[in-house]
Amino acid sequence: MPDMLVHLLKIADPAPLIDEMRKSAIVIRRAQPFEITPVREFITRHFAPTWADEVSVGFANKPVSIYLAIRDGAIVGFAACECTRRAFFGPMGVLEDQRGRGIGRALLLACLAGLRDMGYAYGIIGGVGPADFYTRTCGATLIPDSTPGIYTDGLK
Repeated sequence: MPDMLVHLLKIADPAPLIDEMRKSAIVIRRAQPFEITPVREFITRHFAPTWADEVSVGFANKPVSIYLAIRDGAIVGFAACECTRRAFFGPMGVLEDQRGRGIGRALLLACLAGLRDMGYAYGIIGGVGPADFYTRTCGATLIPDSTPGIYTDGLK
């Protein structure tokens, strides 16, 4: 899977979308350091243990670089940045029954704004799956010759 590049100075402000989500009873916010266990359990249960490992790094960052989508006190989605490599976005996941509501878009833009606020002008989305989603949502472009990227020669 290829990597994608995002011009962070051109992304949409996530605040209006985050406000819209709140009106739909979905809270988009930065994770707190003391939430590492429930977040890791959520990611392991619904996505992959390797993603939970990556996200652990984000909990060590100051500020924490993990964003959550919460509905009725339960996690329904997450996004991470500055975990796998500097200026990298990902992983991100939204529960299947919660997709199509704008949660992924809100999480993505919140995370990318977090990277921009750290001083980056460009962000990298590593090993993308839904390239069309990233192009539509934040103007990401494929990086030529970026496959397999950093996710090569891994442990099995």
